Amino acid sequence: MSETQMIEKNADVKPGEELLVVEDLHAGIDGRDILKGISLTIRRGEIHAIMGPNGSGKSTLAYLLMGRPGYEITAGTVTFKGEEILELAPDERAKRGLFLAFQYPQEIPGVSVVNFLRTARNAIHEEMNPMQFMKFLKEKMASLEMDESLVRRYVNEGFSGGEKKRNEILQMAVLEPDLGVLDETDSGLDIDALREVSAGINAVASPQRSMLLITHYQRILNYVKPHVVHVLINGKIVRSGGFELAEELEKSGYDSFRDEG
Repeated sequence: MSETQMIEKNADVKPGEELLVVEDLHAGIDGRDILKGISLTIRRGEIHAIMGPNGSGKSTLAYLLMGRPGYEITAGTVTFKGEEILELAPDERAKRGLFLAFQYPQEIPGVSVVNFLRTARNAIHEEMNPMQFMKFLKEKMASLEMDESLVRRYVNEGFSGGEKKRNEILQMAVLEPDLGVLDETDSGLDIDALREVSAGINAVASPQRSMLLITHYQRILNYVKPHVVHVLINGKIVRSGGFELAEELEKSGYDSFRDEG
């Protein structure tokens, strides 16, 4: 994509405008309440982190934003770029600019990364021919300092934990979403892999693109600095603040927040 095309693409994009608005969202599965009134607003260019213990509803929120079936929404709204999206199918949400990086990326035997990425990109954006796409993909991989040999392998087959997570970041770079939801991207990573994945996230971030990082621990936030940190306990956001809130959590743990909200 040329610089002129990029300027035209972002002509109507206003950094700082409301991108995602979640209001009083209640949802559950199999008759069990999981989310109990979630409200948050993410503006363009912001990085938000949601921290919480196991079972607090973090992944449920990620799945609901992307439209995973099986959940019952009993109240609330989710507006993305001014449009209510709860009735939209996952592929329609992706076309509107939502992206979800999974905690446990799946293997797809027999499908190369390059073919997977080209198919996904062409389903969302204006179609590129193979030569155009390869040039585009190489530019993205160079910006992420990734070895081009990765895209010739089958999707996640034989990948290390770090390679799987870096491949998710490459997908986000290629699909160019407005909002990337990263569900425990730091899960299972050693220190070196965490630094590499964090560098990729920072490379993909921009004034036009927002991020929602879902995590248990502060450690990824030492590399990817959030504008806002939310603490999710028992299906509710009990407190929101800046990076200092993550530091407080690291010192005191989640138990000190359980009586709030």
